[in-house]
Amino acid sequence: MDWLLIVQISYILLLILVVIRVLYDTKSSTKALAYILFIVLAPFVGILFYFSFGVNYRKRKLYTKKIVQDEPLRKSIKNKIETHYSSIFKVDLITDKYQSLIEFIRRSGSSPITSNNEVKLLVNGEEKFPQLLEALKNATSHIHIEYYIYEDDFTGNQVADILINKAKQGVEVRFMYDDFGSHDLGKEFIKKLNDAGVLTAPFYEIKWYAFASRMNYRNHRKIAIIDGRVGFVGGINMSDKYRNDLNEENHLFWRDTHLMINGPATSYLQYLFVCDWNFCSTKELNYNEVYFPSFKEPETIKEEILQIAASGPDSPEPVIFYSLLKAIGSAQKSIYITSPYFIPEESIMNALIVAIQSGLDVKIIIPGVSDSKMVNAAASSYYTELLSYGAKIYKYNKGFIHAKTMIIDDDLAVVGSANMDYRSFDLNFEVNAMIYSQKIAKQLKDIFNNDLKESEQIDAETWLNRPKHIHLWEKLFKLLSPFL
Repeated sequence: MDWLLIVQISYILLLILVVIRVLYDTKSSTKALAYILFIVLAPFVGILFYFSFGVNYRKRKLYTKKIVQDEPLRKSIKNKIETHYSSIFKVDLITDKYQSLIEFIRRSGSSPITSNNEVKLLVNGEEKFPQLLEALKNATSHIHIEYYIYEDDFTGNQVADILINKAKQGVEVRFMYDDFGSHDLGKEFIKKLNDAGVLTAPFYEIKWYAFASRMNYRNHRKIAIIDGRVGFVGGINMSDKYRNDLNEENHLFWRDTHLMINGPATSYLQYLFVCDWNFCSTKELNYNEVYFPSFKEPETIKEEILQIAASGPDSPEPVIFYSLLKAIGSAQKSIYITSPYFIPEESIMNALIVAIQSGLDVKIIIPGVSDSKMVNAAASSYYTELLSYGAKIYKYNKGFIHAKTMIIDDDLAVVGSANMDYRSFDLNFEVNAMIYSQKIAKQLKDIFNNDLKESEQIDAETWLNRPKHIHLWEKLFKLLSPFL
């Protein structure tokens, strides 16, 4: 009995210490409460889960090495980009409406605003991949590729063949892939690239002794940079399933959005790549003007004004989360969101409710069928709350909608890799493009309206009057939303 009492007291002390750590280490009260409930209600399992998945590595030392490595590079390119930033405001092309948002992203360590960018919206893989393949074929200096999911299939090998040919021609080629998202890539595929002279590196390689934490903090970015001038960013990974032109039997129609950028904004995508590369590769990539070419400053800025917002466990604050929150708060007429995983943080929910109550047109497109029942159940509870205030929510029925976009009024378009969920806001390495342009906003709104034609609006009355046990089920899964 004495030993049993000692074990019980020891466990209670351990429980108290872990709860205190959760309170000090977790910024979100909702998330902290979820962890504490799990720790208390699931003895030992809850504690193990927290230390595997819940530790806030933004406050810990896991990415200190990466931050230290990134800082000299950031300083090396800061003056060059800042000079460009100043010239934009001198010609007075930015409205007062978004200056605070622009300044926040800049001061948070993400990109200053850039102009003179040629921006092309790419709808689905069948538009993205021809553009990407052509750009890769035209590379003369270097190719840098960074993907969450890269598969050894037709599309993956199409790109790999070009990378191999370019490497043999003397073009510098670096290939980075997330070790979890691209777990199906075999050693033979990587060896084929290495033998041809392509430098490869897995991002944060998963090892058995640190499996949980390494699995939890992933590089979700989808970036390609060619010669430091052309960049690709968005939601489309390197896989056949993102293409609807292959006509595979039983292929699920995949709706996604990507960007092709030609201009100074590519410099910040390059910066992100170099920082990520130096973190996970033994062959360090130092600052070189060839990776950050000069762009001619126009006398009058005619092309798109663009800013890159990026965040992850290595950033001092959740830049993407704050930038989306700030953008929603800047809206005066309308907010149109497309998200495959709609599990927003409480602040964003409140911002959307305020917008609805202020008479703004708030429309959200979600998947008709989610690829995760747990995520779908958790997300449904958020739909309930928004519908009760008058939001218009539409289920996309043509296939699976994976695009991560937002349109504010008629002049701000957001396209990137970040989902509207806790994981993208707090755990993953993500990147979004913020485009301050009536032209691109209109194009993205047209795409949004086309998606509405393939969607069914949720009837608020019917939804809210569903059986109580369904609402209870969804509320239970909402408690788990910080973990999903």
